[in-house]
Amino acid sequence: MVELQINTTQNVNINFTAASVGERILAYGIDWIIKIAYAVVIFMIMFKLFKIDEIVANMDSWSQMAIYALFYLPAMFYTLIFETILDGQTIGKRILKIKVVKIDGYQASLSDFVIRWFFRIIDLNMMTGAVALIAIITSEKNQRLGDMTAGTSVIALKNNVNISHTILENLKENYVPTYPNVIKLSDNDARIIKDTFTTATASKDYQTLIKLRNKIKEVVDIKEVRQSNDVAFINTILKDYNYYTQNM
Repeated sequence: MVELQINTTQNVNINFTAASVGERILAYGIDWIIKIAYAVVIFMIMFKLFKIDEIVANMDSWSQMAIYALFYLPAMFYTLIFETILDGQTIGKRILKIKVVKIDGYQASLSDFVIRWFFRIIDLNMMTGAVALIAIITSEKNQRLGDMTAGTSVIALKNNVNISHTILENLKENYVPTYPNVIKLSDNDARIIKDTFTTATASKDYQTLIKLRNKIKEVVDIKEVRQSNDVAFINTILKDYNYYTQNM
């Protein structure tokens, strides 16, 4: 079991457990089953039910390849599509409760997912995945070549933590939120904010609190702070985030 220590932009260390090789292989297998099922369904519907193959047969070879590629394009871009819309997870990763994250504390972006997807050509398609397997086993952070290039890693989301280590906040039943724009934050953003807030408050690091307040205002697009101090403001942000995400 490999422990990953992610140092955020606010110099807060967050510990995660890297997804094991077995978990990643099993998630990869589930994703392949889904892609094969898609291909079979498309073939049965388009080429058997609607007889598209009879139309394609009268086309030149380039047109035929274009038609086939069009139908199977979603399978080719399956990983990229799902990691983008599911915040670092494919269906297989979601079932196995593992996720792609940036190792610098930022949320993984579309460009990161594109890099990981592109390097699948080397990692997974060459030598039947042996390149990826060797890279994951030998790397310090369980990264394949695509992860190393994109600055990402795959973590397990099954760590046992209590409420003090999560983004959860205790809210009163009659709690009234102040900043609806907090829904722009992701779970990873909220976790970083809480960890930074907790550390800075405990050490009375007011400069970090000021920087954190300014960053939150920028990301959440808050024009006016309604609290009298930074501690109250950031605490409200965390409670508002929990209010909206728990009631979605």
